[in-house]
Amino acid sequence: MNSAARQRTERQVIAYLAFLSVLLAFGVDVSLPALDEIRSGFHLGPGSGAVSLIVTSYLLGMAAGQMVYGTLSDRFGRIPLLLAGIGLYAVGAFGSTVAPSMDVLLAARFVWGVGAAAPSVLRPAIARDLYEGDQMARITSIVMAIFLIGPALAPSVGELIMLAGSWRYVFVGGLVLAMGAAVWTIDFGETIATHNRREVDPAAIGRAFRTVIRNRAAFGYIMTMSFSFGAFFVYLDSGQPIISEIYGLGDWFALLFAGSSLSIAAAVLISTRYTRSHGAASVARFGVLGHIAAAAMFTIVAFSTGGRPSFWVWYLFLCLMGSFNTVLTPTANAIAMLPMARLAGAASGVLGLITLGLGASLAAIVDRQITDTVTPMAVGNLIYGLLSLMALAWARGGSLEPVDPDTGRIIERGPGHPMPATEGN
Repeated sequence: MNSAARQRTERQVIAYLAFLSVLLAFGVDVSLPALDEIRSGFHLGPGSGAVSLIVTSYLLGMAAGQMVYGTLSDRFGRIPLLLAGIGLYAVGAFGSTVAPSMDVLLAARFVWGVGAAAPSVLRPAIARDLYEGDQMARITSIVMAIFLIGPALAPSVGELIMLAGSWRYVFVGGLVLAMGAAVWTIDFGETIATHNRREVDPAAIGRAFRTVIRNRAAFGYIMTMSFSFGAFFVYLDSGQPIISEIYGLGDWFALLFAGSSLSIAAAVLISTRYTRSHGAASVARFGVLGHIAAAAMFTIVAFSTGGRPSFWVWYLFLCLMGSFNTVLTPTANAIAMLPMARLAGAASGVLGLITLGLGASLAAIVDRQITDTVTPMAVGNLIYGLLSLMALAWARGGSLEPVDPDTGRIIERGPGHPMPATEGN
């Protein structure tokens, strides 16, 4: 473990990274209960898929900002870039609050997402500054489990806010969180070591991108996560319309969403024990295979019921697929970052750009097919799960040794610096 400023306990690091994660989730989840009112307020037709763009535009904004924050943070440090992103986060939240039209709302949500890209891309960079290998995977898994409490609570918070007034008020919470995040970030301090800082030049982003995509292990695990994100984002985008329009349970959305989030958090928390004993690679493989099995059964049930299984059957498969997908994410993330210690910020930016951008785009393909049945969700999850497995199999043929950021070549470790265990790589 190293620190550019001071030593921190694992609990302090976990708490801070979890708060940054909640900051990201709030931008998505607090808006979900408001989708029906937003649809009505901007005179969109019942069942209109346009309302899902409120989530998609935020995710695409997050993807767009990844490389900038990641690359610049390798030169100027994590804290200045985090504070800049938190500022944009607040601007986007305010713009969403006062948006006079759907187009302006989507633009503000995109800006909000660009701001959220800073904590998104710098969380794994900070974790990589301080930890590596299975320890990093365990820390990020715990952070993920705590983070999922946010999605469990945020929709309920949104529901309570709307009881007091317009859907616009739900976005004010983003301003409050941004202020808290700025204060905590300043107190947490810098994490990148001086010897790991890199000069920024016009070709820096291109070099970082090439270094990551040419590394078979890193890029393979990134693609594994991208297809997994594509499946998971289908639920984020279309879960509320499905619950409301197909099953007629819109009034119960916040409680149902909380239940699914808590079940996913429990699965991730349990997986941290297996990361310690079996290694990150085994847990990642288990997550992919479990998701495929659940999606395959869901697809069979969907076709056999004309695309409308009972609500609780659909909900069960939703929780299963979400749990396996989320178990995969922190472990695959840690393995992908393992060879990238010398350019953790830029590499995290590449990871976020590809996983969020591709994941959101893949989800949008499925979202447009969901009208009055859940069959597209089932088939989409199965297809993306199989593609994720193919990417994982390809990644496991690559090396996880650290690479030189300028040449892309493997850096030989000395006898006092053994390779962190990940099992099977």
